[in-house]
This record gives sequence, C-alpha cells and structure tokens, in this order.
Amino acid sequence: MTTQPDYAAPKQSSGNLKLILSAVFAVAVVGAIALDTTVIKIGSANDVRQQVFSPEIFGAEQFPKILANVEQRAVPAAELAAAIATDKKAAAEKYGTATGTGPVIPVTLTGTFGARKSNTNELKVDGLPPETVVRVQTGPAVNGTDLRDATGAIEFGQFTNQIQYQDAGSAINNEMKKTVFAGLDPEKLDGKSATVVGVFKLINPKNWLVTPVKVEVK
Repeated sequence: MTTQPDYAAPKQSSGNLKLILSAVFAVAVVGAIALDTTVIKIGSANDVRQQVFSPEIFGAEQFPKILANVEQRAVPAAELAAAIATDKKAAAEKYGTATGTGPVIPVTLTGTFGARKSNTNELKVDGLPPETVVRVQTGPAVNGTDLRDATGAIEFGQFTNQIQYQDAGSAINNEMKKTVFAGLDPEKLDGKSATVVGVFKLINPKNWLVTPVKVEVK
C-alpha cells in the first residue's frame, strides 16, 4: 500500500502567513495615518469654517476702529485748507494716509448744508475759500474706499484676492451707513447747520468729496 504525501498542511501555513502579513501591513497603514492626522476642535482657530471671510463681520469689527482713528486725527477744515494751499505735498504727508491714487485725509468741518445731488449734499464750510467745494456723501449709496484706506492699517496683503479687498471696503461703508445715516434724512438737510467728521481723498484741492464717520446736525 502506497502512502500519498500530504500537501495540504504547507498550503494552509502559507495562507496563514499571508493573513498575518496583511494584518501587520494594515496596522502599519492605520498607524501612519494616525501620525499624519491633526485633530481640529470645532470652533477653534484651525477650524476652516472659521476662516471663511465674512465682509459683514469684518465691517462691523473695523468701523468703530476707523471712527476712533479718524476722530483723533481729524484736522479742522480751515487749517487743512491753508496747509494745502501752502504746500499740497507736505500737507498730504503730514495729515494723510498714502494710497495708490492719492492721500486720504481726516477732517472736521462745520458749516451749512446746501443742495443735494447724486447721493451727496454740499456743505458750505466756515473758514474755507469760496472756490473750495465740499460735498458730503449722505447716501443711500456711498462710493469709494476712503474709509477702508483712512488708517493705513488695512492692506491688500491681508486678503485672499482683490474681490475680498473690495468687499471689505464696501462692508465698512455699509457699517458706516448703519451708524451715521440712522435718523438722518438727506432730503431735509438743506439749510441746516452741522459738524461733520470724515475723510476725503486729496486729488483736487478745490473739490473735497467727504465720506463721513460722524454727522451732528444742529
């Protein structure tokens, strides 16, 4: 009687070895993933949802800072006009914040509101030469980025792209409107005395377009 060799046992041993190796590899992969994984707490600074730019939140945070800065630095209109007439460049460097299209200067003006045109009211300012025209943005639309650029603390490099940078300026303008224009009827300003604190971009020394941070009608 011939005895047949038993080949089943070696095959079973090889299968077990493969299973063991596969298990070891799986554990190693899981370990590597664990080492490369950072646990982020919801609501923390590393939570990407917290890093999405919100113009509304930005505007609400920044406008009070801009208001305080402009009020502190605002130059009386007559003093500023005299300095500009003497040396425009020196006046810009002394009082203004440089931008790519001209310096933004904080100013305080006292005078009488006049005619309204295209979202602005003219302001006849005490102590200014008669040829100097001052217009105050009174809404509902507010143009430009003078408020955003007024302090020099908000720069393009803080934002992801140009769209965010523009949105930041618009959001600050919107926050100003909520604060300054509340209870202000621009259609009824003609003939009323007021003190205005605001900023304007010095391009034409005889034409000031002021974006206000505060309007006090007497």
